[in-house]
Amino acid sequence: MTDARKNDLSKVKALIFDVFGTVVNWRDSIIAEVAGAAADHGMPEGDWGRFADEWRAWYGKSTRELSRDEGPWRLVDEIHREKLDVLLEEYGLADAMTEEAKQHLNRAWHRLDGWPDSPSGLRRLKSKYIIATASNGNLALLVNMAKHADLPWDAVMSPDVYGAYKPSPKVYQNASKLLGLKTDQVMMVAAHTGDLEASAREGLATAFVHRPMEHGPEKPVEMPDTSAFDITATDFNDLADQLGCD
Repeated sequence: MTDARKNDLSKVKALIFDVFGTVVNWRDSIIAEVAGAAADHGMPEGDWGRFADEWRAWYGKSTRELSRDEGPWRLVDEIHREKLDVLLEEYGLADAMTEEAKQHLNRAWHRLDGWPDSPSGLRRLKSKYIIATASNGNLALLVNMAKHADLPWDAVMSPDVYGAYKPSPKVYQNASKLLGLKTDQVMMVAAHTGDLEASAREGLATAFVHRPMEHGPEKPVEMPDTSAFDITATDFNDLADQLGCD
């Protein structure tokens, strides 16, 4: 990691957020959805943590490829369905589930629960700043998730809006342009250092929020070196405190 490059945070007018892992607890939410669907279809026991991790890993691999313009363009709902069909076969659930049930399970990613501090922390940040998504999730997914998890976004921006997947520079540049701002007027908020490093290269301010339980209690996320970022916070309310929000 490079030496810290501190930004003038008095210029910041908008915060854009990574969502999966930073705002919502994707792993526990998916485990609960998969376990429920499996039990409904005659399989009450299974390694649903592994199921969730493999499903998520395919999303990561696919979006990284698309950020490099490799492969046909697909929305995240389509990427999730590709892997879901493979996993249902592997776990012996494919024949037991109707197409309607599979579609419902694929939309589990639209129903992710927020971290406990997300609704209150986001509202505090919203009192001072524009708050918007900068996620690889598609627009319908993010809108439905916001309804489900009580996420009070001012704007929902997604690859089908800004035309690229993270960590492509286009994401951070276009997100700023869509908000009518310069990149130094925007702060990227994420629990993933790679996202922050990519946004910093485009001139955005950066805030790291530690989510130690993103991958479950068996694999706690250790605090990384965050010296290159403008702010390091324990949660969104801590971030709001540091930014002087009511």
